[in-house]
Amino acid sequence: MPNVGYNGLFRLNSKGGFNVPFGRYKNPRIINELNLLKASKLLSNTTILKGDFSICQEYIEEKTFVYIDPPYRPLNQTSSFTSYSQGGFSEQDQIRLSKFFADIDRIGAKVMLSNSDPKNEDPSDHFFDDLYQDFPIERVLAKRSINSMGNKRGEIKEIIVMNYIPPEKNATR
Repeated sequence: MPNVGYNGLFRLNSKGGFNVPFGRYKNPRIINELNLLKASKLLSNTTILKGDFSICQEYIEEKTFVYIDPPYRPLNQTSSFTSYSQGGFSEQDQIRLSKFFADIDRIGAKVMLSNSDPKNEDPSDHFFDDLYQDFPIERVLAKRSINSMGNKRGEIKEIIVMNYIPPEKNATR
């Protein structure tokens, strides 16, 4: 029986070591030869960079689409996990990321970002609404399957920030 990270989660501890408990799955979907071959073909002309998000800016041009999926801002004290990397991801990093988002917009590329919606816990928390006030923000339901308490798993709102209006939304206007 193959071992993979619990619920597909990937994160690192402060020393840079993988620190997710192993899940035990009879038929993990990640080990699917056909899917891996298709993904390999799709990524054959792709460059993957390791480092701070800002290092990719030199590769972004007007015809680029950028999707940003940072460590999400914690919704409360018990969900304050942001250490997917050695240095963590602070509110200052979120602010720096919002400036990066605006820089990509100025280049003329299309950019989309996802994050937690603090209004799930505190309706008066306007952190992202303020950071991305010049861009459309959509609130969408997202399924959560990782939580130490099974009854806390389920749907929760997240935000999607874009510097464009998707074609299907344009058709309805």
